[in-house]
Amino acid sequence: MTTTVDPPVVSRSTAARRPRAGQRRWYRLISPIVLLVSWEAAARTGILPPEKVPAPSLVAETGWRLAADGELTTHLLDSLTRALIGLGIGGSLAVVLAAAAALLRTGDNAIDPPVQMARMLPHLGLVPLLIIWVGIGEELKISLVALGSFFPLYFNTYAGIRDIDQRLVEAAKTCGLNQWERLRHVVLPGALPSLFLGLRLAIGAGWLSLVVGEQVNAQTGIGFLMMEAREFAQTDVVVLGLVVYALLGLLSDVLIRILERRTLTWRRGLQAT
Repeated sequence: MTTTVDPPVVSRSTAARRPRAGQRRWYRLISPIVLLVSWEAAARTGILPPEKVPAPSLVAETGWRLAADGELTTHLLDSLTRALIGLGIGGSLAVVLAAAAALLRTGDNAIDPPVQMARMLPHLGLVPLLIIWVGIGEELKISLVALGSFFPLYFNTYAGIRDIDQRLVEAAKTCGLNQWERLRHVVLPGALPSLFLGLRLAIGAGWLSLVVGEQVNAQTGIGFLMMEAREFAQTDVVVLGLVVYALLGLLSDVLIRILERRTLTWRRGLQAT
C-alpha cells in the first residue's frame, strides 16, 4: 500500500504577505539610503570632520564637476580598459588550466601543485618583483589584475568540475555520448555555478589589484586621480575615487548575477523568506 504526501498548502493571506520581486529590490535600497542620510547628517553637524570625511553631497558635487570637465571620464575609461584586459588574460588562463587539471590526471599532477603553492603568496606583495620583471608601465597594472583574478576563478572552476557526480558522467557514456558531448552536456552545466562564483570573486580581486596598480607611476586612472588628490589634500576627490571603485565593483557583480540567472535557468536555489 502506497501513501502519498500532499504538498504544503500556502494560504492566500500568507502568499499575499510575501513581497514581490520588485518590492524586494526596493527593500534592498533602504539600508544604503539610511547610511547616506546618516553620513550627510553627521558631516553637516560636525560629528565627522569635513576635512577628513566630506559629506556625500560634496562628493557628488565634485564628481559632477569632474565629469563635466571630462577628466573623470578619461580616468574611468583607462581604468576599465586595464581591468578588462587583466581579467581577460587572468580569467582565460585560469579556466584553461583549471579544466586541464580537473579533467586530466597528467594535468592535475603538473598544474595543481604549483598553483597551490603560488596561491599562498600575496600577489600584491609581488609588486617589487613585478616592477623588476615588467617595469612600471601598463604591464604592471594589467599583470596585477590578471594575478588577482586568476586564483579565485581557477580554484572555483577546478572544484566545480571535480564536484560533478561521476555517476552522471558514466550514465552519459552509457547513453552513447562521446567525450565532447559529455563535456558539453554534463561537465559544463555542472561546473557553471562554481565558475560564476569564481568569476564574481575574480572581478572583486581584480578591482582591488587595480587600486594598488594605479598608484604606481600611473598617469591616468581612478587610482592616479586619488593619488594626485592626496598630494593636495583633496579628500572629496579621494572619497569620490573610492565610491567609483565601489560602484564599478557593484555594477560588475550585478551584471554577473543577471548573466548567471539567465544561464542557469534550470537551477532553483534556496530563496530567502
